[in-house]
Order: sequence, then structure tokens, then C-alpha cells
Amino acid sequence: VVDSNETDLKSLGNEAHITAIQQLCRICGASFKMDQQNRSYPVHGPVDSETQDVLRRREKKVTSWPELILKVFKTDVRADVDTIHPTRFCHNCWTLMNQKFSHNSSEVYFPHNQAVEWTPHSAACNVCHSSKPWGKRKGAPQLNPHKMKKRKTRPEFVKKSKTPSSHPIQWKSNKALNQMKDSCKKIHLDTNLLVVDYPSDFVKSVSCQVCEHILSDPVQTSCKHLFCRICILKYIKLMGSYCPSCKYPCFPTDLTAPVKSYLSVLNALLLKCTVSGCDEEVPLGKYSHHISKHKETKGKEAYAHINKGGRPRQHLLTLTRRAQKHRLRELKMQVKAFADKEEEGDVKSVCLTLFLLALRARNEHRQADELEAIMEGRGAGLHPAVCLAIRVNTFLSCSQYHKMYRTVKATTGRQIFQPLHALRNAEKALLPGYHTFEWRPPLKNVSTRTDVGIIDGLSGLNRSVDEYPVDTISKRFRYDVALVSALKDMEEDIIEGLKAQDLDDYMSGPFTVVVKESCDGMGDVSEKHGSGPAVPEKAVRFSFTVMNISFSNNKGPARIFEESKPNSELCCKPLCLMLADESDHETLTAILSPLIAEREAMKTAELLLEIGGILRTFRFVFRGTGYDEKLVREVEGLEASGSIYICTLCDATRLEASQNLVNHSITRSHGENLQRYEMWRSNPHHESVDELRDRVKGVSAKPFIETLPSIDALHCDIGNAAEFYRIFQLEIGEFYKNSNVTKEEKKRWQATLDKHLRKRMNLKPIMRMNGNFARKLMSKETVEAVCELVPCEERQAALIELMDLYIKMKPVWRSSCPAKECPELLCQYSFHSQRFAELLSTKFKYRYEGKITNYF
Repeated sequence: VVDSNETDLKSLGNEAHITAIQQLCRICGASFKMDQQNRSYPVHGPVDSETQDVLRRREKKVTSWPELILKVFKTDVRADVDTIHPTRFCHNCWTLMNQKFSHNSSEVYFPHNQAVEWTPHSAACNVCHSSKPWGKRKGAPQLNPHKMKKRKTRPEFVKKSKTPSSHPIQWKSNKALNQMKDSCKKIHLDTNLLVVDYPSDFVKSVSCQVCEHILSDPVQTSCKHLFCRICILKYIKLMGSYCPSCKYPCFPTDLTAPVKSYLSVLNALLLKCTVSGCDEEVPLGKYSHHISKHKETKGKEAYAHINKGGRPRQHLLTLTRRAQKHRLRELKMQVKAFADKEEEGDVKSVCLTLFLLALRARNEHRQADELEAIMEGRGAGLHPAVCLAIRVNTFLSCSQYHKMYRTVKATTGRQIFQPLHALRNAEKALLPGYHTFEWRPPLKNVSTRTDVGIIDGLSGLNRSVDEYPVDTISKRFRYDVALVSALKDMEEDIIEGLKAQDLDDYMSGPFTVVVKESCDGMGDVSEKHGSGPAVPEKAVRFSFTVMNISFSNNKGPARIFEESKPNSELCCKPLCLMLADESDHETLTAILSPLIAEREAMKTAELLLEIGGILRTFRFVFRGTGYDEKLVREVEGLEASGSIYICTLCDATRLEASQNLVNHSITRSHGENLQRYEMWRSNPHHESVDELRDRVKGVSAKPFIETLPSIDALHCDIGNAAEFYRIFQLEIGEFYKNSNVTKEEKKRWQATLDKHLRKRMNLKPIMRMNGNFARKLMSKETVEAVCELVPCEERQAALIELMDLYIKMKPVWRSSCPAKECPELLCQYSFHSQRFAELLSTKFKYRYEGKITNYF
């Protein structure tokens, strides 16, 4: 608004004209008095510090105002004359220039779309002879000053003229404004729909000052006036960038949302439903939802809330990137201000956190987890260690995994699985050879290097012409390196065990580690296709399990870790894998001897390893109990299971065992077997083969692995179940009465038993006894079902008692620690075993006279 004193400028001369133009903006022609703070900036000179910071962030090299004005407003001010052109510009134009570069936008909201063209002072000067504070705009209609002598106010600001034809600009603007108001009737709600008869001032405060309807999507200008968002944007486009109420400069970027308390009052206003036949009173906030429920409506008024006039508002995601920047400009400025104030300018983290919270609020946790992974630097894909576990557990080769990786990446466009080189890097941290350690004293004949990974199992062999040829493939870890890797995997368990035993976290040891060694054949691993090297079709796997870790102090031994599932494959760590037959004594000896040498060296040394950030000492105790009977005979140098020396625990023969089922004790040991092998090899007494064999009790090869006397529980189940299965058949056919029967009759007894077990116990016949069938067969229910086929009640009672004794003895040799898990049955074991032996030697003498199975 121009000051009233400017009307006196018509009578002033040149000096007055110069004084007058210096109160106007060089670019837009607005008076500096329109700014309450009267802010202005020199047209000629260097840019201020704030603008300089903006330009520096945008990497712009502009340093002076003339260059900047030319770049933004396409106006060259370098040839300005002080008697014609103002020497300063307003704060609104300064804001436009800063917005231009701070948001990297090519759109500038300028009040008249073009800069003012200034002319020298003349008799018809626009500054001196009219109240209009602008010069002549480029491309604006030229108005004849002689025909406009009666004009007292600026054309854009005059009220409704009685003769609009004399002012074509004003007439066109009013016409467009009326059309805009008419279109608003279709999309906005009238104040007549208010249920309560509010005071006129209150109604005015909740209605738009442009369309005079109830506010829809209200926005607030910098001068604190309220309008519908669509209305004020259309008004600014038609009439110029100023407030319709007070004519204060107003730009689309200045629009903000009203305070929440005002919006809650606005949304609580009760309105009448416009649908005919509906008398419901609905709050403004729920009006759109209420109207959408009406399926049948009459009249256009019922759909007042729907934007049916003009172009509908597009969704944010459907807009171009430029339009998205424009719509979100205000929000971006608010977020940037918050980030500068609270988060040291980290706008990215603020936006990502807002998005994450929005996803969590809508229970879209999968996308939220992916976003959180990106925020933490893990990426949206799987971790390499997870991909490695998938590849191993699904038995995929490297080429198969790489093919899957490429397919998933091509179809989804995302790198969900990690490439092979990432898996190899993750594998290094999981495999032995990653952690450093030290032995005191150093291990004999073992390298002090700790970064030893997978090595060739045949690397320690001395190849010569006279030696036994080893045609096989073998891979292994160094024993001490594998033990260190296992202890590092259990690091958390060790620390938690110390806390559970009320021991200090910084206890350095020595800790005693009990290691169970296992070795077994892996059956047929022949190559079904392809042409690989000529190697054996069977494999042998040597592994170990950390059973427990204990610490001895003044109070006695304290166990800080104990494996809860010692027979699980999850805690069984592989040590050596070879393509060989477990019956091939020479190959086993050649490949496993270096392992055994490393183990023997570790028995007398202490390991120094960092656990929980503290260097701790560990001692190792090795217990070779993970061997079945076949492998025990192999590694201890005993004859095979068909030998007359039936047992791997004592020196009994089959005949001796069948005649004496009770009084036995464990007599065999690794040391004794070594001595007997030396005797077998040297024959110091010069005895015959039979005499020498009787002296060494079946030891015919060199024992090379120390095993503890133990029973293989699985094969004990299978062997004993096979015996009971045979006893059931003989009892059905009453073999104790007549032992002279044909094979056909025995097959008929077996068929009868199989059919009955299938009917009653759902046990299907099998070709070869296995563990699952054995466990189902050895039960009270099974023997009761079998007794239905046994005619004699006395024999039924003997069978039931035999099975009952077996079931009571079974937990003792099945459990890892009988004294803890079944102490009562352990105490009764001696009595049960003697009664079991008595039954075999009396009731079932026909079966066990002169012979006995090794497990019985």
C-alpha cells in the first residue's frame, strides 16, 4: 500500500522524483514501507554473508548483486542511472533469490511475473503523476494517461468499479475472480450448513476470505489470515502475490498450516448432511467419510466435498520430481530447520527415522526392517554369514549358488543374496585359522603359525617307492587351530558360565576342557555323474565335541560350561574328512597319524587364548568315546567282529561269555593293546600262530588312536533289538520245544510277527534293522502285542520280564551322565543285569547255549 503523501508527488520536480524512486524496489517496484521492518539491500555491491553461504553450498561462483539479479530476474542493473533507477531492492526479492539457489529450483514466484522497466521523469510520470508505485512493466498494456485522469488508486487494488469497461485489467480480474468463486461452490461447503447459529464474526473466522465458504485444507499467510489452500493459490495466480485481506505481500512459499488447536475447533463444527432424507449432524472432520457412505444421492450438493470441477489433485507419488519438490518445499524447509537445530544438520537421518516410524505405526515391519538395515549400513540384503549358512544347509555348490544369486538379482532388481567373494570373506571369520593364540610350551613338531586354515590331509606323508600307495583325497584342519576356533565360538557361554558360578569375569584359569573325539564312516559317497579322480566311494569323518569346561579353585571344581546335547550334530566340529574305507587300516593310519601326534603334544601343554578381552589358560583332556564297535576294533588293532574274541572291553571269547554271563570286568586298554601288538610283531617266545594269538587276545594290528572303553549306544540298540526280534519269532513258533525246524517254518514265523506288528504297532517290515525301528520295537506295548501270539503264559511272563529289565537298564548306558540323570536305575543296574543274564541262561537257554552276541 502506498503512503498517502505520495499523491503530492505530482507537483514536485526532478529532485522529488529521485527521492520518491529511492523508496521503491528496483526489481518489483514495491514500496519499502510495505515491509514492517523496512528492510532493503543495495543493488550494486557484494552479496551479504547469508546469501554467500547459500551460494557456497550450491557451489555457485556469483559474488555481487548485479550478477545475481541478472541470473534470477533477467534484469541487467549494471547500466543503471541514479536519476532513473532505484538503488536498492526489497526483502521479498532478496528472499526469492535465496530460495532460487537454496532449493535448486528454476521456478521463482514473482508478484507480476516480470521485472519493472523504469523510465525517465516526464510530465506523465507514473511515479509522480499517479499513486502506482511501479514503473512501466515489459509487455503490460499501455494505458492512455489522458483517458485515466480520474483514476485515484492502483488498478489491482480498487474496489468494484461502476464502469469496469473503462479499466480492462480490473474488469478481467474481477471476472476471473467471480468464476473462481463459482467453481468453489462445487468443491467447498457453504456456511449455511452449520447447525448452530454462530455469531457473524465467528463464522467469518472459520470461512475463507476469498470464496466465503467453510475453510477446506486451511492455510495461513505470514500476515495471519486464513484461506482455503486452493483458493489462495488461484488468487495469487490471478491477482498477484499479495494477501486478499490486507494486501501484504504473500507468496505460495509463505503459506503454513494453522495451529492444531484451531484445526481441532474447525473439525468439531457440526454440519447438516446434504443428502436428502438424512438428518444426521456430522462434525466437519468426519463429513467426507459420512458422505462417502451414502450410495444413492440426489443433487450435486450431496457431493460437495468431491473435487469435480477442474483438474483433480494428483497423488504425491504420481508427480514429476520437480512437482514433488514444489509440493514438499515447505516441509523440507521445516525438516531442515529441525535438523540444523537438533541433529547437527543431518536431514537424511531425520527423514529416514520419520519414514521408519510411519512404517512401524502401520505394522509394515518387513519394509521397516529393510529400512533399518539400510540406516545401520547393513543394506537391504542378507548378511554374508546368513547367505553362507543358506548355501551350506541347502548343499549348493559355488556355481549353483552363483547362478541363484544372479537370477534373484536380475528378477527382483535388488541384491538380496551376497556375491561369492563376500561369502568367502565371511567364511574366514568362521573357519579355524582366524584367531591368534599361543602354546606353552610350544607344541612338539607343530608349527607356531596360527593363520592355518584348510590343509591337505596327505601333506604330511613321505612318499617313497616302498610305502603303501595312498590314492585318496583328504582335507583337514590343524587340531589345535580347530580347538581354538571352537572355544572362540563358545566365548559368550564361557563368560556367562563364570557369572553363573559367581566367579570373576577376569579369571585367567587354568580352565580344563574335556574333548570327545569321534570317528565314523559316511557310507556311499560315490560320484553319480561326471568323471572325477579315481578315489574310494566311501568317506571317513574325524570330529570332536567340547563336552565341558571347568575351573578349579579353593572351593573345588566349578563347571562353567556343559554341552546339553553332546550327541547333536550342531556341536560336533569336523576335523578331518577323507575319501577312504574305514576298514582300510593303512590309509586311516597314514592320514590320522598327524592328528594323533598333534593331540599327544597338546596333552602336556597349555593354551593361551584371549576370551572376553582377557588372556586365559586352557588345558585339554581328550576322551575317545565317539567310535562304534567296528572302528574301535580298527583303530585299536583288534580283529574284526567275527573274531572269537567277542568283546572290545575284555578278553572273553564267545564260549566264555555264553558260559559266564555275569562276572565280567573291563580289562582292555590302549597301552595294553600296544604291548600286545609289539608281542605279536616280535614273537619273543617263539610261539605258534594259535599260541601267539591266544597270548595277544586278538590284537593283530598296531593301535594308533587311544579310545576309552565304552559302548556305542546306537549300535547297542540295533544289535539288542535284532536279538529280541529273533527271540519273538522263536517264541511264536515254540522253538524251545522242538529245535529241528526248517527254514520255511522260520520264515512263516517271521511273516506272522511282521503282519501282527504292522497291524497292532504300525511297524512296517524292514530289510535291515535301523535305529528308529529298534527304538519302537523295544517297548512294553510291543512285547504285550507279541505275547498275543505266544500260546504259553509262562513264556509270555518271561518275555515281559526280559523286556522290562532291558527297559530299566537302557537309560543307564544311553545317558551321558547316569549319576545325574538316572541315579536310582544306576544303583539297580547290577541287580537288573544279573537277573537278565539268569533269564537268558535258563528260560532262553535254547538260544544262548554256547554262544552270545557281543552287546548282550
